[in-house]
This record gives sequence, structure tokens and C-alpha cells, in this order.
Amino acid sequence: MFEEARSTAMRFFLQQAHYWVDSAPTYASAIGKLAQQEYDFVLLTQELPDGDGMDLLRTEVQSSASFIVLTSSTAVEDRLRSFDLGADDCLPATVALPELERHLRAIIRQRAGLKSSSISFGAGFVLDPAAYTLHHGARTVPVSRTQFELLHCLLLHRGQALTRQRLAAHIGGLSNDSLKKTSNYIDVHIKNVRKVLSPFAPVDFLKSVHGIGYRMTIG
Repeated sequence: MFEEARSTAMRFFLQQAHYWVDSAPTYASAIGKLAQQEYDFVLLTQELPDGDGMDLLRTEVQSSASFIVLTSSTAVEDRLRSFDLGADDCLPATVALPELERHLRAIIRQRAGLKSSSISFGAGFVLDPAAYTLHHGARTVPVSRTQFELLHCLLLHRGQALTRQRLAAHIGGLSNDSLKKTSNYIDVHIKNVRKVLSPFAPVDFLKSVHGIGYRMTIG
């Protein structure tokens, strides 16, 4: 189990890097959260008070999340075992936080089929997660943090229909109960995204999927 100070520092650092971060201090709570919510990444540690975090790889390997094992072991065979169980990466538990974040970026690029951090889409838009900017040609597109995060999430899963719950989790971690109370939460933000982007170029690449949510077309 991570020391509390280490866990707090990691959470703060990733939040400052514009990731939404959730935590599960026990095996039982991790299983519960993975059953209720979709995540882009799951950072695993082996030592949990009520179980072995590595067992999550056996039970949740079919999840769409990328699993990263943070291990205190220096044995090569232990790291290889992580990959054999389905981990996408294995790093020392003491990994420098900037290095951890670079590994997350690398996985994002690999999943999206990108060679650089910048993502081109639509008719001339370029989103740069590293610089946290959106451009159309030489002009900067004035998007808010929420609008940027929505676009980033949709771009990472281009061609897939993403539920409103998935999008809400990415931009702020709303619970299912909160979503029921604010059913138009994502719809309003998507409407604002279209409004901000439309003066620069048509926004026909951002599709509504009836009964599900939204999808960014490929191309």
C-alpha cells in the first residue's frame, strides 16, 4: 500500500497535470469503483490491506483502462509477471512523478495511434495536451478547461460512442446519482464546444449518438 504522503503527492501532481483522479485504499473499494466507473488508467500497487492489487489484473483485464503496476520489487521476474497478467506498464513505486506522467502520455499517444502529443482533427484543428492548447491554423481557439477535456476524451476514443457518464467522469468525476440530477450536464457542455469551434470551421465531426452520448468521427 502506498504511504499516505506518497499517495497524496501523486494525486495532487496528476490533478495539476489536468487528470481527474480517484483513489481506492482497499481491494474491495477498487473492485467496486471499477464496476461502477470507466477509467482511462488504473495505477496498481500490490500491497493492499485486504488483498493483492495484482489480482485486479486477473479480474479486470478486459476493462478499457490501461493498467500500470507500481511495484516495490526489483526482481525482473516480478515485473515480467505484471506484463503476463495484462499490465500495460510496470514502474518502480518510487518513480518520479513527472516520469510517471510522461508514461501516461506515451500510452495515450499509442492508444490514439499518434507519433506526437498533438492531435489533428476536423478541418484544421490541432489539440496539444502537453501545452493544453487548441489551435485552428495560426489562431488559438479559446476553449475552457472543461471543453478542452471533453475534446481530448473524445479524440482519444475517436470512432467510439462515449456515454455521458464516461465523459462526465473524465472531466470531473460526477457520480451516477449526480448525473441523474443534472441529465443535461454533458449536453450543455457539448453545445458550448460546438459554439466555440463553429466560427473557425464546421463542427460536423462531433456527432450525437441517440440514447448513448457522443462520438468523434475518424479522419
